[in-house]
Amino acid sequence: MVFIENLKNDDINFKNEVLSGLTVSLALVPEAVAFSIIANVSPLVGLYSAFIIGLITAVLGGRPGMISGATGAIAVVVVALVVRHGVEYLFAAVVLMGIIQITIGALKLGKFIRLVPHAVMFGFVNGLAIVIFMAQLAQFKFIDTNGIEHWLGGQALMTMLGFVGLTMAIIYLMPRLTKAVPASLTAIIVVSAIVISFQIQTRTVGDIASIAGGLPQFHLPQVPLNLETLRIVFPYSIIMALVGLIESLLTLTVIDEMTETRGRANRESVAQGVANFVCGLFGGMGGCAMIGQSLININSGARSRISSIVAAVGLLLIVLVGAPLIEMIPMAALVGVMFVVSIGTFEWASLKIFRKVPTTDVVVMVLVATITVIFHNLAVAVIAGVIISALAFAWDNAKLVRSRETVDDNGIKHYEFFGPLFFGSVREFQNRFDVLNDPEEIIIDLKESRVTDHSAIEALNKITERYAKVGKTVHLRHLSEDCQMLLDNASAIIEVNHWEDPHYKVPSDMLG
Repeated sequence: MVFIENLKNDDINFKNEVLSGLTVSLALVPEAVAFSIIANVSPLVGLYSAFIIGLITAVLGGRPGMISGATGAIAVVVVALVVRHGVEYLFAAVVLMGIIQITIGALKLGKFIRLVPHAVMFGFVNGLAIVIFMAQLAQFKFIDTNGIEHWLGGQALMTMLGFVGLTMAIIYLMPRLTKAVPASLTAIIVVSAIVISFQIQTRTVGDIASIAGGLPQFHLPQVPLNLETLRIVFPYSIIMALVGLIESLLTLTVIDEMTETRGRANRESVAQGVANFVCGLFGGMGGCAMIGQSLININSGARSRISSIVAAVGLLLIVLVGAPLIEMIPMAALVGVMFVVSIGTFEWASLKIFRKVPTTDVVVMVLVATITVIFHNLAVAVIAGVIISALAFAWDNAKLVRSRETVDDNGIKHYEFFGPLFFGSVREFQNRFDVLNDPEEIIIDLKESRVTDHSAIEALNKITERYAKVGKTVHLRHLSEDCQMLLDNASAIIEVNHWEDPHYKVPSDMLG
């Protein structure tokens, strides 16, 4: 089995792994139910999805200790599909989502997560922290007989706040006394015991929905197998696949930094795909990594696949036999746990560096967090952040291009260029030349520069054409081998060139 790698680790604490997994399984229940309601499907659909996805990614995934399940990021994407076409089309979309993710992982495209700048990571984490916090506020509201939503007040509010505060206090203070048992699990047990023993009236898990059920059943999506079905589900599937992978791989990166280890992005992509593919065949709503539950697991001391497997199996046991007991757990205890997760997830250090980093990075952090909070669309948030960061990088590098002009004893004019030659810098490059007033022979020295893209090739082509039209000759000097190859491949474009120093190579620090 693939998780044998973890069983051989002498540092694994089996007790912590099991207890951490049980804590996570409890925290998964209200989240799965809530996301099912958002997606307009039965609560059991969310619970079964969390079990299937959690178990498969626990065994096959590229990040031991990471928790996956039904998520809000996927739920907000699929609700329109369910409303317009029905739940069967959702199941078909989840199957196709899995195929897309498997393909991305097989093509090893998961490595592109490295292109996500740190500012985007900060924005992603902070946005999710705020989303996790805001999601808990629903437990402080109730709906009256007229269907109107109100905030809790009076004794009900005081009771809710009191037990939330007690839960958070236990989680923060218990590690100072002992770490033998996860603080989150202890807090849930203590608060539940108080509520049940003294029969205190407060909202419980059972007040949200019944979570009792049987084993998930194999279920092929009941949709026509034709191009019309593909036309309907494909847009949703591609968005779900990208959102799921982005959230999963960014969560993987966050846990890597916390544990000083390294996960495997491509393996995680394949595992997420297999999990969603199977999930769709068992009537599930799809999902991805869950940063909140993953942090609960990691902060409870879990480091292996054991905890993730226990969390998934524990969730299924809750549905099969433990529902009557779990439905008695007060929501205040679970809200308190998630409040602590939200506070721990937020990168408070990012607030201290606002005046110490470029303005662009601050804008990216705020933008990514804002899009995540408002639209719950991680794909758009992260892609927007990456695009802005890339444009800022291109702009900054475009300003690095400079030149030095000299005329030697033979009357030949030398243009020495410094900095990368690419789409952002070609205008500045072309403006450096004085075609009409230059001598008959020109040398363009690129020893301290580098030709990087088609725009740069076209710029060289245009400048050589301009000189050729007035009967002047251009030499290209000090081209690195990779630059020469780029230009040789575009020989139909470059009409005037003389190669010199063919074995010169640009220093490696300029190739980044």
